[in-house]
Amino acid sequence: MDNMRAGLGLQHIGIIMDGNGRWAKKRGLPRKYGHREGAKAFRRIVEYCDKLGLRYLTVYAFSTENWKRPEDEVNSIMQLLEQYIDEAFERQDENDTVRTRFIGDVSALSETLKEKIARIEQMSQGRTGMTVNVAFNYGGRDELVRAARQLAIQAQQGKLDPQQINEQMLSDHLYTSGQPDPDLIIRPSGEERLSNFLIWQAAYSEFVFMDVLWPDFTPAHLDQALEIFSHRNRRYGQV
Repeated sequence: MDNMRAGLGLQHIGIIMDGNGRWAKKRGLPRKYGHREGAKAFRRIVEYCDKLGLRYLTVYAFSTENWKRPEDEVNSIMQLLEQYIDEAFERQDENDTVRTRFIGDVSALSETLKEKIARIEQMSQGRTGMTVNVAFNYGGRDELVRAARQLAIQAQQGKLDPQQINEQMLSDHLYTSGQPDPDLIIRPSGEERLSNFLIWQAAYSEFVFMDVLWPDFTPAHLDQALEIFSHRNRRYGQV
């Protein structure tokens, strides 16, 4: 069943892809193997969400805090991202409608990775299907600081009256400008926190926390989350 068109009113889902390291540890494997399996889960969920007719999917792939992890693990994540982009070019099809965007501070990444990110964004720019936001080197607080800094510069240059700054102006300076806020945020792995993910945009999101590690996450788990969402009463502060 096409859940997105079954009266749920869902346009945007956010997913915190958590549990790769624990998946590997449970199997006595290095953490990088968990990230490899997590990348496979990402591909199958993107394909499934596109089939369901979702308009926006934002996945938390690498946070600004993840640089604190062991160097070999960080390097393996960067290599996986390069591999994903390379494979996307190899698999590109004229019938592919999914658009890929990266949100976060890509300036901190290697020149090679920055070039590949720019290429895949350009390649998919004209597509009119689902937009996938890959949050990479992303932090919600960092995003807000950057937005505030841009508004401060405009005010300093006399282009903006500080008294006119409102919520919409701030939203317009976020990475997700022009997109609806996430209706639903899913976090697998059993953890129940936001971890600095879309903290402005998630003001009225519904949350579903699931006791499954990300590499094991399947379309059936997504359907389960959608079923839970369907029973929520979104009041937006009203009675």
